[in-house]
Amino acid sequence: MRIALFEPEIAGNVGAILRLGACFGAAVDLIEPMGFEWDDRRVRRTAMDYIDHVSITRHADFDAFRAAIGPRRLVLFTTKSRESAYDFRFMADDVLFFGKESAGVPAAIADSCPAKVRIPMRPQVRSMNLATSAALALGEALRQTGTLPS
Repeated sequence: MRIALFEPEIAGNVGAILRLGACFGAAVDLIEPMGFEWDDRRVRRTAMDYIDHVSITRHADFDAFRAAIGPRRLVLFTTKSRESAYDFRFMADDVLFFGKESAGVPAAIADSCPAKVRIPMRPQVRSMNLATSAALALGEALRQTGTLPS
């Protein structure tokens, strides 16, 4: 299982997701450009020493990312989907894909994703924090596939 972040904008979110990946054994892909300068200090502040326990791959752009991950299924998490992540059937080699905090992913990239799901939430609110969404998504995907750490 992998988590992919499209052009993330907030270093703290990336750090929290790296820590999440370390705790659950999920690799993290970062698709550039990022909205902050990549330096260990900024990301390490949130990821702490967990950053040493997660596989991180940075990709120059979306095309480079797609080429690197091969035929794995991209599961886009988007508020625009009608399918709940809790009704969706995850596979152990899925890539859980999240857009940038301010705008998600461009329509052309969303259209290229074979699966689109949403995390159900109350209609009075727009969206969740990126790191919170990734945690909910990864927990459910690992639970369904029987690959939660013991």
